[in-house]
Amino acid sequence: MTEIDTSVPHSARIWNYWLGGKDNYPVDEEAGDAYTAVFPGIVTIARSSRAFLGRSIRYLVEEAGVRQFLDVGTGLPTVDNTHEVAQRGAPESKIVYVDNDPLVLAHARALLTSTPEGVTSYEDLSLYDPERILEAASKTLDLTRPTALIMSGILGHVTDYDQARDLVTRLLAGLPPGSYLSLNEGSRGTDPDYEQAQDAYNETGAVPYFLRPVEQIIAYFEGLELVDPGIVSVPLWHPDGGTQPEPIGQHGGVGRKP
Repeated sequence: MTEIDTSVPHSARIWNYWLGGKDNYPVDEEAGDAYTAVFPGIVTIARSSRAFLGRSIRYLVEEAGVRQFLDVGTGLPTVDNTHEVAQRGAPESKIVYVDNDPLVLAHARALLTSTPEGVTSYEDLSLYDPERILEAASKTLDLTRPTALIMSGILGHVTDYDQARDLVTRLLAGLPPGSYLSLNEGSRGTDPDYEQAQDAYNETGAVPYFLRPVEQIIAYFEGLELVDPGIVSVPLWHPDGGTQPEPIGQHGGVGRKP
């Protein structure tokens, strides 16, 4: 397995730090603190993205009847991972996680457990190889049955937007009609302070994450039937408790493959 480099900040570990997790190193905390000093709202964005993930999975389980989940770009385990939310609502749910970060792999083996009725597995594969992902997922999931593709904050790491769209298209191509996409990504056009902070971070030499215009995030869902209210700032997607939160620079939604 690739050795874990603890001398350079890593986006997955910084995100884990902002979420209140413990799977990070001092270099990640320093980078995270430097970012929040410029833009404190990043913690809200990280936690709002995570909350959207949970709400979308609850919708998929409770209202769409989905029992299979393919989570690509898993990140480090924190609270309410995909399998925990899905199996809480439907213990028989099957989940395949995909990532290729050695730290994620180490913790996934220890933390990504399953109910007796369901299955949780982990595949050490790259986002850039969709066909291998689908082949590996088929060992656990029945890809002739509706499956939810989960992509949470991963596509911003793909430098070329056309390539990012192609990756989504190729993953969805391997899933049958009635499958769903749950996707959320950092966006431009809502919060200039966030955009300035992220652009500055991308210049530091760390692995960059590119915020994209909302229209480009909407385009990831081309050909899918959008679940109401469509692609919106993530706090506005099926908010809990009937509240009307403020929009932030993170957009996403859920779409069904016809």
